Amino acid sequence: MLVVAFGWQVYDLSHSVFDLGLIGLAQFLPQLCLTLIVGQAADHFDRRRIAQCCQAVECGLAAVLAVACLSHHQSLPLIFACAALVGATRAFESPAMQSLLPTLTHRENLSSSLAMAAAARQTAVIAGPALGGFVYVMGAQAVYLTCALCYLLGTAGLQQLPVTHERKAREPVTLASALAGAAFIRAKPVILGAISLDLFSVLLGGATALLPVYARDILHTGPWGLGLLRSAPAIGALAMSLFLARHPLERHIGRTMGTAVSVFGLATIVFGLSHWFALSLASLVILGASDMISVVIRSSLVQMETPDAMRGRVSAVNFIFIGTSNQLGEFESGLTAAWFGTIPAVVLGGVGTLLVVALWRKYFPQLFLRDRLDAQG
Repeated sequence: MLVVAFGWQVYDLSHSVFDLGLIGLAQFLPQLCLTLIVGQAADHFDRRRIAQCCQAVECGLAAVLAVACLSHHQSLPLIFACAALVGATRAFESPAMQSLLPTLTHRENLSSSLAMAAAARQTAVIAGPALGGFVYVMGAQAVYLTCALCYLLGTAGLQQLPVTHERKAREPVTLASALAGAAFIRAKPVILGAISLDLFSVLLGGATALLPVYARDILHTGPWGLGLLRSAPAIGALAMSLFLARHPLERHIGRTMGTAVSVFGLATIVFGLSHWFALSLASLVILGASDMISVVIRSSLVQMETPDAMRGRVSAVNFIFIGTSNQLGEFESGLTAAWFGTIPAVVLGGVGTLLVVALWRKYFPQLFLRDRLDAQG
C-alpha cells in the first residue's frame, strides 16, 4: 500500500517519470550504505527485536506522511525523505527476518518453509496494492493511516514468534568479519551466480516503477487500475509459491532457474508492448510466477549453504542484491523511460534480461548444472 501511495502521489505532484525512478533510488542508497552494519547487527543481536523496532519506525513514518497530507504540507522532499528512511529501516529488517526463519524449521523442510513464507508475503502484496488503490480514492492520508495501523499490527505479531533459546558465541566485530558475508558469497559460484542472475534480470526487466505511467497514460485507468497492476505480479507469485510449498523443487534446479528468468524477460516484453488492460494483467501475473521460482531457488541456496553464525551478514549482502534489482531497478526504469520513452524502456529491459541469461550460462556453468538445492542431498 505504501508503494502505491508513494508512486501515485509523486507522479500526481510532479508528472515526472524520472521522479518515479528517484523513489527507488531514495530507498536503495541507505540500504547500500548500511550493508556492513545491518549484517553484523543480525548476527549479534536478537533478530526478532530488530524486526520489531523496524516495524515500529515504519509505523511512525507512515503516520508522519498522513499528518502531512491532512495538514496540506505534503511535498516531494518529504516523500523522498520518508522513502529513504523506510529504505534504511528495511535494510535492518530484511536480514534479521531472513536469518530468523531457518532457526524456526528443520533443514529438510526449509525449501517448503521459504515457499510458504513467500506465499504469506505475496498474499499481503496482492491485498495491499489493490486495497491501496481503492483507499487512495479517499486521499493519500487514508492510505498512510492504514499503513501505520498495519505496521503496528506487524509489530505486535512479531512478539508471538518463539524466542531462540541458544545464542552461539559470535566472533569480534572487525572489518574482516563485516566483509565475511561478501567473501563467503564470492567463494560460492553457485550462490554468486544465482543472486547476480536475479539482480541483473530484475534490474533490467523491472517495469513496476513505470506502472503509474501505464495506468494513467497508456492503459487509461485510475488509481484502481494501478492497484490491480501492482497486485498482478503478486498474484502470479502467490500461486507459484503455494505450488512450490506443496511440490518442492527437487531436480534440475539450475536449468529451472534459467528457464524461469527467461520467461520473466519474455513476459516483460509482452507487458511493455501491450495496450490492452487484460493482456497487461496476464503478462504481469506470468512475470510474478516466473520470478517466484527464481526467488525460492536463490533463497534456498543461500540459506542451506550458509552457517547460522554468518546468516545475518550473508543475508545483508543478498538483500543488497535484491535491493539493487528492485529499488535501483526502479531508478533505471525511470531514467531509461525519460531518455527513450516508457514503452521502449520496458521492452529493452526485457530483451536485456534474455541476454543476461545467455551470458550467465557461459560464465556460471556450475549454476545451470546444479541438480539439487541441497548439495548434501
